[in-house]
Amino acid sequence: MTRVWGTTVLLLMVMSVAGCGKKQAPIARPMPPPFPGAISTPSSRPPAPPEPVAEPTIVPPEPVRDDAIASASLDDLNRNSPLKPVFFDYNSSDLSPDAQRALDENAATIKKYPSWAVTIEGHCDERGTAEYNLALGERRSVAARAYLVSLGIPADRVRTVSYGKEFPFDPGHDEAAFRKNRRAHFVITAK
Repeated sequence: MTRVWGTTVLLLMVMSVAGCGKKQAPIARPMPPPFPGAISTPSSRPPAPPEPVAEPTIVPPEPVRDDAIASASLDDLNRNSPLKPVFFDYNSSDLSPDAQRALDENAATIKKYPSWAVTIEGHCDERGTAEYNLALGERRSVAARAYLVSLGIPADRVRTVSYGKEFPFDPGHDEAAFRKNRRAHFVITAK
């Protein structure tokens, strides 16, 4: 048994000596910073920080001067609205040249008062079913809104609603009354 122990100890010693003989890879250690006053070479200089990015300057809208429109209440504004209604041909949601001119003027007014929110109501005359006129009124209000958005009015400032034939501007039952009732009406809902 002593022989077995002796051989085992001898074998362990040989293995440990063989293991110590292997060269290990050198460990990369960071270089200490140069002492003050040392001459640095171009390769040892840290890279320059990046140039700052210029942020775009956002210019707030010009404040609206005090005028009768700016100081009026919402009820007064809608009673004597500076926004003109847009009228449509029978059974149509196409914008005529007159309608486009009215929308151009409305867009200029809405741009002048950037805090306003506007609702465009689509209306129809009494002919046709309630369902048909609701859909037609919707097409009319959406057409007016799309035109305003194309002129630069932010879409989130303009909402649409359709009343169909429910709220006629003129209660008459002739063509003159029908012409007045086929419209997109503008309501200032916030200022």
